[in-house]
Amino acid sequence: MHFSDEVRTAFDQGKAVVALESTIITHGMPYPQNLEMARKVEAAIRENGAVPATIAVLKGKIHVGLDDAQLEQLAQATDAVKTSGRDLAADMVQGLTAGTTVSATMRIASLAGIEIFATGGVGGVHRGAETSFDISADLNELGQTGTTVVCAGVKSILDIPKTLEYLETQRVPIIACGSDDFPAFFTRSSGCKADHRLDSPEELARAMALHLALGSGTGMLIANPIPQEDALSPEFINGTIEAAVHEAEQQGIAGKDVTPFLLARINELSEGRSLKANIALVLNNARLAARMAVAYKALV
Repeated sequence: MHFSDEVRTAFDQGKAVVALESTIITHGMPYPQNLEMARKVEAAIRENGAVPATIAVLKGKIHVGLDDAQLEQLAQATDAVKTSGRDLAADMVQGLTAGTTVSATMRIASLAGIEIFATGGVGGVHRGAETSFDISADLNELGQTGTTVVCAGVKSILDIPKTLEYLETQRVPIIACGSDDFPAFFTRSSGCKADHRLDSPEELARAMALHLALGSGTGMLIANPIPQEDALSPEFINGTIEAAVHEAEQQGIAGKDVTPFLLARINELSEGRSLKANIALVLNNARLAARMAVAYKALV
């Protein structure tokens, strides 16, 4: 692993560190919005007292923390692949540049000693999984890696009730921040209830510390709803998602290509409104994760 100077100094000084994934940079947004978003997210973490550690694979090397030149290089890369936990070794041997998914970022963060990770949304059980068996590796990683993940729930391109059932089977606690409902990424509620509700970064940090102390062996999923002023109406975004899903099915798009296609198409169909909401919720999650990381350090 290659640590940035900023992250290495944070470890040496006992500062709070928040991991960030990089598929949102390589596959989630177009350039230059992806670079602008990445810089804003890192700045938001610093402003809230923690140090950002964007995780990526550059030419076969795992990097924990990127300097600004590396961040720009990744944002402009046209040959970057999307790497999950299962792909890491093969991609590294081939010397590839890769954006890390939630599962890969969790794994690397855990190995690096970073307890908390902020992202947009996690993967889940795909619609029609009863015949396709398409279930994101993110869910299994949450079931076996003790990293706390702060997200805005899961996108309604997925089967949210089945995703929550699968997480229950994996023994992953789902705690909503300041809400009784589990959010659906672009909207504040999916129509499903969260397992638990806690209302402050300090309470969430205490739950995180206790979960680790109990030796549970799983991650925690902190569901942080998109701010009300940035949320999209369920009717609008669900209709847009349905149209994009239909196009993906017609074009035979499957596997790890589905999410990048849907995000790009939803952005086009929504005339950029989904991208604006996406950036807002990622920033919101970064702020909460940073405050939690600072509170957690105070406890341990």
